[in-house]
Amino acid sequence: MELDGAVVIVTGASSGIGAATARMAAGRGAKVVLAARRSDRIEELADDLPDALAVTTDLRDPAQIVRLVDATLDRFGRVDVLVNNAGQGLHVPLEQVRLDDLRVITELNFYAPLLAVQAVIPPMRRQGGGAIVNVSSMTSRMVLPGVGGYSATKSALNMLSQVARRELAPDGIVVSTVYPAVTATEFHQSLAAGGRVGGGSWSVKPHSAEFVAEAILGLIVSGDEEILLTQGWNPGAPDRRDTGHAQ
Repeated sequence: MELDGAVVIVTGASSGIGAATARMAAGRGAKVVLAARRSDRIEELADDLPDALAVTTDLRDPAQIVRLVDATLDRFGRVDVLVNNAGQGLHVPLEQVRLDDLRVITELNFYAPLLAVQAVIPPMRRQGGGAIVNVSSMTSRMVLPGVGGYSATKSALNMLSQVARRELAPDGIVVSTVYPAVTATEFHQSLAAGGRVGGGSWSVKPHSAEFVAEAILGLIVSGDEEILLTQGWNPGAPDRRDTGHAQ
């Protein structure tokens, strides 16, 4: 899919990977819809981007997801791309996982992407196709003590992406998954519980949000099934216990 002129919904657009993706997509001619809970941030970002729309959205509320897609259709008449980026971490040993915390991140990391995909299928099907990119995590491709609850939600998202890619292919809707590693964002300041796994300084240089955004846009254009962002680090090394993407 070409980005120029495409209508692109980005969730979690108030900072980090989401904001970087929105800026980069707009820079390539896309009409961007910014979704996040922090109204002030997405409205400020929308003011900086041409023909952008900010829609305050709590992705844990199914009704607000429907409202987001409706607002996009009201403004632009179509939805070409959905970037499911919103997410939250939970970095504690399994014996310390509280069900309430796990429920919160499951609603955001797994339920919300599913509901967003369901909401964009009808308009994408009517217009003959579309692209969906789900933002997962390299933690879901590794066995890392301390992030089991979080990784489980991202593993569920991975399977959702793989099945959706097969189910929606006949409609021309292409579903892809990006797996960030360590990313320099606010992610670890908004965990449901816990702190940065491993503590101390990073054992690897974090990727920038723009690095991940470039990969997301690359998937939209190429339609590839997935990309693992392992450049610059070795997931097999013993000092990589503190990996985990931050969005």
